[in-house]
Amino acid sequence: MTGAHRLGGVTRLDGGLIAGGACVLALLLATPLFGSALIVDKLTLLMIYVLLAVSWNLLAGFAGLVSVGHQTFIGLSGYFVLRLVETGLPPFAALLLGAVAVLLVAWPLSWIVLRLRAAEFAVAMWVIAETVRSVVMFDPLVQGETGRSLVTLNAMDAELRRTAIFLAAVIAAALGLVVSHRLLRGRLGGESQAIRDDEEAAASIGVDTMRVKRVIFLISAVGCAVAGSLWLASAITYQPRTAFGINWSVFMLFMVLVGGLGSFAGPIIGALVLFALQELFGDFGAWYLAGVRVVAILFALYAPRGVVGLLADRFGTEPLSMRKTLIKGAR
Repeated sequence: MTGAHRLGGVTRLDGGLIAGGACVLALLLATPLFGSALIVDKLTLLMIYVLLAVSWNLLAGFAGLVSVGHQTFIGLSGYFVLRLVETGLPPFAALLLGAVAVLLVAWPLSWIVLRLRAAEFAVAMWVIAETVRSVVMFDPLVQGETGRSLVTLNAMDAELRRTAIFLAAVIAAALGLVVSHRLLRGRLGGESQAIRDDEEAAASIGVDTMRVKRVIFLISAVGCAVAGSLWLASAITYQPRTAFGINWSVFMLFMVLVGGLGSFAGPIIGALVLFALQELFGDFGAWYLAGVRVVAILFALYAPRGVVGLLADRFGTEPLSMRKTLIKGAR
């Protein structure tokens, strides 16, 4: 880079979007003061979706690692929460420590799976998810497919519990977005995108590819674990087949593909689209799930850059782009 150029920063449009996001966050935090119980419950689910989409996009969209087994971390976090509560730990402390426990599992796992490439990595993650689900089901505490309720949390005042879980979900989603933005605007973002585009070339110019992939993998795992803990807190009942279900990966893939793979705003848009579809067509059961898969395939074939790509083509700029560009200017 010469003295006549500098790295592009946050545009006026991006600044406006960030300010708008801050206003939305303030409104969400105030929702329990005026929103009904139904609205709070539905917005809690939306925040969980946003966190899941952001976490999966970090791995697939920026590091190029497509996982169909991230439900491992969703299911494990719920299981660890149950185990920690069983020891006498307060439920909300268990929700936090459940995600920490998942991090401790994901760390050694990363040393194995990150040595695999493309399809091998995707299949390995799915196999791990199914294996862990089978092991968890053998724990008498879980009672097999019957599952178990988070009794201590269920014993709390319903309104207090609902508000606390909602605020935790809003804060978790907001932190996920902030951490994602900060990381991807920095050196790690550039390195991860270089690995996604050509890992061998990235390694040849000095990028520690394994370190970068491990950091992204662990952040993604923790994000899914926090979402899993929040989902258990809102659902109360833990069932292994649901907690480790492949539908979680389908939802994450759908949100990121439809919103825009490898973009910052894409996961948010995708989460809103999935949430809207569930509200409109969720009662159709299996047909709804089949429709979600078909829509994801259509976007992958005919609009691979998702809604964000369509907007960029229409208006000539990508909102909140994480791409590194050089612009003319003084030092």
